[in-house]
Parts: sequence; C-alpha cells; structure tokens
Amino acid sequence: MQDVADRAGVSLTTVSFVVNGTKRVAPATRTRVEEAMADLGYRRNVLARALASRRSQIVALVFPALRHRLGSTALSIVTAAASAATERGFNVVLWPVDDVAQLDDYLSGGLVDGVLLMEVTAEDPRVALLTARDVPFGLVGRTEDTTGLSFVDMDFADMVGTGLDHLTGLGHRHVALFLGQPSGDPAASGYGPVVRTEQAYLAQAARRGLDPLVVRGGQDPRAGREAATALAADHPEVTAVLVLNEGALSGFVNGLVAAGRAVPDAVSVLALATSAADVATADPPVSAVVAPGTELGARSVQGLLDRLADPAAPPSHDLLPGTLELVGSTAAAR
Repeated sequence: MQDVADRAGVSLTTVSFVVNGTKRVAPATRTRVEEAMADLGYRRNVLARALASRRSQIVALVFPALRHRLGSTALSIVTAAASAATERGFNVVLWPVDDVAQLDDYLSGGLVDGVLLMEVTAEDPRVALLTARDVPFGLVGRTEDTTGLSFVDMDFADMVGTGLDHLTGLGHRHVALFLGQPSGDPAASGYGPVVRTEQAYLAQAARRGLDPLVVRGGQDPRAGREAATALAADHPEVTAVLVLNEGALSGFVNGLVAAGRAVPDAVSVLALATSAADVATADPPVSAVVAPGTELGARSVQGLLDRLADPAAPPSHDLLPGTLELVGSTAAAR
C-alpha cells in the first residue's frame, strides 16, 4: 500500500480509503490510486483484512445438493446473489451441505459473516442451528413460522392464480397439478414450494368450481415421462396441467405426446416457477409463470448485508410474483 501511495502521490490513508471503501475519495484521486494499483499489480490481502476487521466479507449460500437438483432457477438465484454481493464488496461461496451436523462443522471455522439458506422446509432444523450459533442469516424461501426471520420467497399462491386464470380463460375445467418431490428428503412433506403450491391450487380449484387432481413424481425426465403416461391412461378428462417440477418437465411433455395426447391440441401444459432460460431453450417449448430467480438472489443478499451493517434492523419479508410467458404449449380447450 505504501508503494501505491508513493506512486500515486497520495497518503497511505488515502490508499486505504480507496481499497476498503471506508470514505469518499475525489474521483481524480481515486483514478490515480487505481492506476497505481494496476501498474504495480497490487492486490489487497483478504486474510489480513479479515483479521483486522474481524470480517471475512464472505456469505455462504447453503444448498442441499443431495436432495435437490441445482436447476436453472436455483442457478439464477446463485449467480444473482454472487453479483449483488460483489457490488457490496462481499463474496459468495456455495456450500452443498445436506445435514445439520455438516453445516455445524462448516460454521465452526468462522469462515463466513452470514448465511443464506436455500430449499427451506416448514420446520427447517438449520434455522435452529443458526439461531443458536448467533450467525446472521436469511432465507431464500420460508418456514411455516417466520416470526423474527428475514426471507425472500416466490409468491406461489399468486403464481397458481396466474396459471389458473390463463387456463380457465381458455376454457379448461379439468386442470391437474404435477408436483416434484425432492428425492430422499425426509422433510419432503414440508418442502415450502410444494406445500404452498398444493395448498393454493386446492383452495383456488374449490373457489373456481374445478375438480382438483394432484400428481406427484420425481425430479428427472424419466419420472416426468412416467407421470405423463399414468395421467393419460387414468385421467383422460384432463385437458390442462400446471407443472411445478422443473427437472421432469421435458419428460412430462414428451410422455404426453408419446401417449397420444398432443401438446397443446389435446393437453395444455403450463410450468410454474421455472426459469426464463428453460422457457427459451426447452424442446418442445413450454409456456410458464417464470420464477423471479435473479430478483430472489439479489434481494436475499442485499437484505442480509443490510442486517450485517445494522444488526438492529427489523426482519424483512419479501414475496415476489412470477411473470407469465407464453410460447405455445397452451391452447383453447376442446
């Protein structure tokens, strides 16, 4: 830092202000310092800074990789979180942690300033651990009881409403719901997206006078194909399906076609909470209520960093709606 100061013709303190972002520096002076840093190949010592500030400037994004597929939507959340953290001088690390004991081991090293939990369940045991360890954290998703917790989540009830509005507007009266179940997850019955989507679907179907039908399957194309085959054989009255199962979606559509139920001529298919990338690249293309993945990632990190800066800040609760994108997999009911 002293070499940088000498080359730029400024004080060591000014260089510190530029490197750490702790005080405003005149643009011309900042430019001289940054040019000197580039000329000298200066890189700040992250470990030294962490020791001095007692902050690692690292946030952990905890994703249970053995039980959940890191699909396009989850990946959009991760990349947006990393980008938002970088803008605030933080880094994001992805922890593929699948149980509380493993998470406890990770936390014991004191490597991170805060934690964001993904794939949250109704009674998530990770919340109790983080609370007991007094580690600042936020949720991408939410538990059943959110008292005192900060979360950013998709508004699944709104997504279901958007989907049913579209399909019933096309004349469909027999609309099924295909849900994906996390494989090998003992808490699958409490997995937030599945629970909230099913609850909203049943409630809105009753309110609209529709006969509900819930189909469940694994989160891969083969499971989707099997579910479609069974649905076509057992429920020929179904003319439209809402799908909350990103991993099985392509197999489900192909399975319907293979069973003689052309999409959308015989059956309309509308995905819920999938990514814009999947809508654009799917073969065949599938319309969707697109998940706000980028906004989820950015807002969750920003909320956590705000609480790190001000621990007394009240918990924040954000519900984000999806966006209907139509690419041809829905049509008027016959």
